[in-house]
Amino acid sequence: MSKREGSLEAPTRHPIAWQRADYYDEARLAHELERVFDICHGCRRCVNLCNAFPTLFDLIDEGSTGELDGVGKKDFAKVVDQCYLCDLCFMTKCPYVPPHPWNVDFPHLMLRAKAVKFRKGEVRLRDKVLTSTDALGKLAAIPVVAQTVNAANRNGAARRVLQSVLGVDKRRELPPYAPTRFRRAAKLRAEWPVRDGERTPGKVAIFSTCYINYNEPGIGHDLVAVLAHNEIPAVLARQEACCGMPKLELGDLEGVRRLKDVNIPQLAALARDGYAILAAVPSCALMFKQELPLLFPGDADIVAVADAMFDPFEYFMLRHRDGLLKTDFKQPLGKVSYHIPCHSRVQNIGQKTRETLQLVPGTEVTTVERCAGHDGTWGVKEEYFEQSMKIGRPVFRQMAQGAPDYISSDCPIAARHIRQGIRDGGNELEAEKAHPLTLLRRAYGL
Repeated sequence: MSKREGSLEAPTRHPIAWQRADYYDEARLAHELERVFDICHGCRRCVNLCNAFPTLFDLIDEGSTGELDGVGKKDFAKVVDQCYLCDLCFMTKCPYVPPHPWNVDFPHLMLRAKAVKFRKGEVRLRDKVLTSTDALGKLAAIPVVAQTVNAANRNGAARRVLQSVLGVDKRRELPPYAPTRFRRAAKLRAEWPVRDGERTPGKVAIFSTCYINYNEPGIGHDLVAVLAHNEIPAVLARQEACCGMPKLELGDLEGVRRLKDVNIPQLAALARDGYAILAAVPSCALMFKQELPLLFPGDADIVAVADAMFDPFEYFMLRHRDGLLKTDFKQPLGKVSYHIPCHSRVQNIGQKTRETLQLVPGTEVTTVERCAGHDGTWGVKEEYFEQSMKIGRPVFRQMAQGAPDYISSDCPIAARHIRQGIRDGGNELEAEKAHPLTLLRRAYGL
C-alpha cells in the first residue's frame, strides 16, 4: 500500500453501510479501529481538535509498549465516547482521508462503534431522553410546563436532582423552553412574485429545527422578517420532525431512519416545487446535506432535499451575488465577535455569515474558527462537562478580546456555551449574545 503523505484530491466520503450485517460485526469493527488508531498514532496532527485524540494517545503512551499493541481492546471505547462527530478531523486536518489509499474516516468509524454500542443496548436512559428532542420539546413547550421547567433549570436543588437522576451536569446553563412554538406563531408571507436568481431559487421553505421551534423561536422570527424585507415568498414544511442529528450522534440509526421517513417526503415535494430549504441550525442543514445522503445512498428524494438545502447566510450571500439581496441597512452593528461552528465549517460553504454581516456599514466582524467543545448533548453530560469547558477555553478567550458589542454564533447552543465560559472564567463582558439572524434583522432596522 502506498505511504505517500497527504493527497492533492478533494476529500470524498463513502456511503455508510449501516444496513449490512457485517457493519455490526464486533471483530471487524475492532480490526478497523486498530488499523485507524495506529495510523492516527503515527500522525498525531489532530491532537488539538477534541478529546478523542488525546485520549487515544494517552492510552498508547501510558501502555506497556508505547505502541497501540499495548492498549487493551476494551479501552478503545474510551476514545469512541470522546468523539461527538464534529467532523473537523476529516474535513480540516487528516491527510489520509479518501481518496488516499489509507481511507481514514475517523468520524464515521466512531459512528459505526456508537451504532454497535447502541444495538447492544449499552446506552443510558439519559442519552435516549436527551436525543428525543421532539418528545422533550412537545412536553416542555406547553405554557405552564415551560415556565415550570425553566424555573427548575435555574434552581440549584432541582439541578442537583437532575444531575443525580439523569447525569445532566448541574453547572451547565440549559436553554429555556418557549411557551409558544415557532411553527405555531410564525407569520410567513408569500405574496411577492418569485424572483429566481442564477444561483438561488426565489422562494423559500423553512425547516424550523427542534431548537428554534421549542427553545429560541425568536431566531426563526428573525429569519422570517429578513425574508419578508427582501420580498422572498416563504412557507413552512407542512410537517416536520427532528432532523436526526442527535440520534446519529447516539448511534441510533434506526431512529434516524424513522425521522427521515417523516421529513423527507415533505421536504422533497418542496424541493421539486422549486423552493430553497433553509435550516437555521448548522447541524440540521448538515444532516440533510451530507449525512442522510451517505446513510441512504441513491434515494432520489434525499438527493433532491440535499440539493435544495441552504444555510441561511449561504442563501443570502448567493442572493447578493445574484443582485437580489437588499443592502438598505439602517443600523451599524459595531464590533461582532463571531464564532463559526464546526458543522458550518464542514459544509464547505466558506464564511458566509461573516461575509453577510460585513455588508453592514459600521460593522467589524472578528471570526473565531475553532471548536467550542459543546456539541448538541455531549457538553451537558456530567462526565463531559469539564472537558467541554476545557476544549472551549481558547474560544472563550478569543471571543472576549477587543471589547465586542456582540457575541454571536450560527449555533445557538455554542453561543450559550461560549457566553457561559466567558463569564465562568471571570470576565464580566458586557457584550450581548445575539444570533447572526438577529443581528441582520437589527441592521435592517426591522
